[in-house]
Amino acid sequence: MAPRRILVVEDSPDIRELWRLWLTLSGFIVDEAANGAEGVQKAREQRPDLVLMDLLMPVMDGVEAIQCLRAHASTADVAILAITAVSSGEAAQRARAAGADACVSKPLMPEDLLIHMQTALDRRGKDHASPDPLTPGSAATR
Repeated sequence: MAPRRILVVEDSPDIRELWRLWLTLSGFIVDEAANGAEGVQKAREQRPDLVLMDLLMPVMDGVEAIQCLRAHASTADVAILAITAVSSGEAAQRARAAGADACVSKPLMPEDLLIHMQTALDRRGKDHASPDPLTPGSAATR
């Protein structure tokens, strides 16, 4: 199976770098965007299998970006995992109402991120994201 393409939309360069490194080591192809507007543009150009979308960002927030992705034919069916540092349930409700497949809170352990990614892909009817992170010999445990 070809590697999955993941678009990380996150305004923190440190978090983007951390996720890019971990996801690349786990066998994914990773693209990055620093805000929602850039994320929408890159998603339309690159057609990722999954978008990891931060909710609180400058230029265009994650909820608005999710709405834009769902409204455009080329990205309407992409899997979207919303990620937020805000602990209120309201943020998760807004993300789901906009069209996110799931919403999780930061901080997030790499193994948990992979599980949530798979859930979002499953909701969109996509095949498995990567090898099981708990299986010996998988990319995530090397």
